[in-house]
Amino acid sequence: MLVGASACGGGGSDKARGDDPKASGKPSVGASASPTKPAGPPMLLETITPQTGTTVGVAMPISVVFTDPVAAKARATVEKHMKVSASQPVVGAWHWFGDKRADWRPEEYWPSGTKVKIDVDMRGVNNGNGRYGVRRYAHDFKIGDDVRADVSVTGHTMKVTRNGKAVRTLSINAGSAEYPTWNGTMAVIDKQEKVHMTSCSVGISCDKGSPNYYDLTLPWDVHLTQSGTYVHYSTGDPTPGSGSARGSHGCVHLSMSDAKWFYGQVKQGDPVTVTGSPRAKAAADNGYADFNLGWGQWLAGSASGKGTTGPL
Repeated sequence: MLVGASACGGGGSDKARGDDPKASGKPSVGASASPTKPAGPPMLLETITPQTGTTVGVAMPISVVFTDPVAAKARATVEKHMKVSASQPVVGAWHWFGDKRADWRPEEYWPSGTKVKIDVDMRGVNNGNGRYGVRRYAHDFKIGDDVRADVSVTGHTMKVTRNGKAVRTLSINAGSAEYPTWNGTMAVIDKQEKVHMTSCSVGISCDKGSPNYYDLTLPWDVHLTQSGTYVHYSTGDPTPGSGSARGSHGCVHLSMSDAKWFYGQVKQGDPVTVTGSPRAKAAADNGYADFNLGWGQWLAGSASGKGTTGPL
């Protein structure tokens, strides 16, 4: 689970804010597991996402965040103790973002309806820095309907499909020339009915006299990046579309009715793909933008290479 900036962030770097996102929830512990006495200080996990019992979208990675750094020499062993099983065979691989976060994603999107289990048995495993695992963690989740949103910045539209069938095409405004929206595919991190957004929180402006200053609580917010990208309604852009020609600070704006409708359609892990922006693709660890890396790039960050899920 990731926690990021709570505002549209067109400025800033192409990396997520903070290398190792924290979350309020801890990973659940397998009921059959019991702690073992470590040979040194314990190696613990900060989070495992998705949470157990959830239904997520086809672009959702499995993301494991460690409390302490895992040395490069230990990552192949650690990966082998993080077993992914599925109700149908899926080819995928782990990829390390720095030394604390490892994500597993399929080569292609998950097949809808797949049941998945992640079994992280760290008991006795060395992280290469003198720490040893003491627990086993297990999460079960399901891949839901294949819901996708394709945003055309130049066309001012967002096309929504479900299981390959067109549902609706919505009018949107994306980022302005000064604060363009990230290109690429970003899996939904989470969503909230209301979010307090400020320009200061994302480094745009803390000066109340600036034309780029804002401090607003806005509704129907679908969260795409840690750096502050949302799909949502904005009071400053109530009728988005090619006619209004009003750009955002990096978010994707919908009308009030469309924002509420879209909020009700999407879930964590559904891919939102932006094209036509002058900005680069979002960094793969800026939220769950894992599919912004090609498969070869993904494998380059894996210590054990690709593999097929075990039987469930």
